[in-house]
Amino acid sequence: MKKSILLISLITSFFSFSQDNYSKEQKIILDNYYTNGALNYNYNYQMFEWQKCLDEGLAKDNSIARLWSEKAMPYFKARKYEMGMPFIDKAVELNPKEYLPYRAFLKCIFSKNYKDAIKDFEESIKLNGNSYEMDHTYNFYIGLSYLQLNEYSKAEKLFKEYIDELFEKRQGLENSTAYFYYGISLYEQKNWQEAIVTFDKAIKQYPNFSEAKYYKAICLARLGKQDEVKKVFQEAQEDFKKGCKLSEWNTVYEMYPYEISPYHLNL
Repeated sequence: MKKSILLISLITSFFSFSQDNYSKEQKIILDNYYTNGALNYNYNYQMFEWQKCLDEGLAKDNSIARLWSEKAMPYFKARKYEMGMPFIDKAVELNPKEYLPYRAFLKCIFSKNYKDAIKDFEESIKLNGNSYEMDHTYNFYIGLSYLQLNEYSKAEKLFKEYIDELFEKRQGLENSTAYFYYGISLYEQKNWQEAIVTFDKAIKQYPNFSEAKYYKAICLARLGKQDEVKKVFQEAQEDFKKGCKLSEWNTVYEMYPYEISPYHLNL
């Protein structure tokens, strides 16, 4: 029940947006064609109706960045990246401060254009500082991109800074995903023992974290600790079967870097 309430809250938050930068006339268009228009449809099976509402709004005023962004979003979730990108490009053109980091996120997590994602996030930092997009800092996603480009030491530095920031600037907040990817950056550099310590921190925050246990098991195997490997690997299998995987909302649409599948666990 708690998860359902949280999901509803997240969706409501996702669909709400600041209208401060829009004129009175533009706010009316947004209300008519987005809030009271497109949102009446489920784009998973009513894509035509969703897009038609937004197109009608854009016919009234094609300078409303939010409408262009909402045209893009369902295509990315349907993995039609080339269809969606021109629309988010238009939103960025109209309002780079708000939509450049969102495009960078889409390039990192969805279309997986990591070099372009890094460029967009670096430009976003110039505009907004190292702000947040979808629960993490811009530098966090740059770190993910570096992981996928095999630039592990660069990723390690950014994830370490991110963890330090969570503690120092956000009152000791800990994040299992942050520890996991910091551990991955160490794992890829063959720092097996240090990686295990970091994966254990992720597991402390999220006791059923199957990915953290899977990669911890590999590190244990590399260190020759065969007695421990079997136990940790079996725990990873059991947790995975329970659906206890990488805890990021957009994993319902896309595989995140180093996310595991039944293939990894011999299931």
